[in-house]
Amino acid sequence: MPFRTLNAWCQEHYGEKLYKIALDAGFTCPNRDGTLGDRGCIFCSAGGSGDFAAKRTGSLRSQLDAGRALLSHKKTGSRFIAYFQAYTNTYGPVDRLEELFSEALSEPDIAGISIATRPDCLPDEVIGLLVRLKERFPGKFIWVELGLQTIHEKTASYIRRGYPLSCFDEAVKALHEADIPVIVHVILGLPGETREMMLQTIRHLNACGIWGIKLQLLHVLEGTDLAEDYRAGLFSVLSLEEYLSILCDCIAALSPDIVIHRLTGDGPKRLLIAPLWSADKRNVLNLLHRRLKQNAIRQGQCYESGTDHPL
Repeated sequence: MPFRTLNAWCQEHYGEKLYKIALDAGFTCPNRDGTLGDRGCIFCSAGGSGDFAAKRTGSLRSQLDAGRALLSHKKTGSRFIAYFQAYTNTYGPVDRLEELFSEALSEPDIAGISIATRPDCLPDEVIGLLVRLKERFPGKFIWVELGLQTIHEKTASYIRRGYPLSCFDEAVKALHEADIPVIVHVILGLPGETREMMLQTIRHLNACGIWGIKLQLLHVLEGTDLAEDYRAGLFSVLSLEEYLSILCDCIAALSPDIVIHRLTGDGPKRLLIAPLWSADKRNVLNLLHRRLKQNAIRQGQCYESGTDHPL
């Protein structure tokens, strides 16, 4: 592969593919409970970006069991990643966080946990908890996923992110000091952002020394405030050709040390308004691989050469 994938990392460290079980642990978000706002980020659905957390309710154990059942047909890999996905998964009492994370880490077939959260919801006591859990479960990994989306403050204000870039930088530094790998979510195609602005976000993350990245196409989902702006004609979404072109540039600009966890993302088909071409994820990835191969583009190409474009 011309880029460093999560599957390759798992094979290298575990000898097999690890499957994610998406979980809804019952958290909320400061952008929804009135602390910062009550409508969430402008693109966020009612599921709190956890629409694929198997629509689960009940105990963590029952959610893990449901996830195992959904993945039981897979022919490779026997271990899982417990992905605390929905809403902000460090936004709660530390004792509750410890109970949930410990329960997941105690499962024999759970290789580790990945915790989706916000950089403004990582106080010292939470990072201290993660350090203690690393010591209690030395054979398991703990990753933290931060929803940055963009480094540009004007865009961040439009999407109602609710924190400045400096907050993100400080959180990444604190997690690095605690030796906790950081995965960053970036949205490509946000309203008003140019190709160069998106590449500036990539370059900033290179400088931060993050471990992993999720590159997410902007989806317009039913029930979001973004959908209202889209229907009002305030912005347009990327075409498939535009997305593939920008994605190739981002891959080439990305440090070769960073593990790519996602290259497009899934918008729930029952909620997806635009772009409709994104519903065929396999086609998008096939076209991307073909373009990378035809143009001899690889991860880190521009990062290493100091150029702006791989072609």
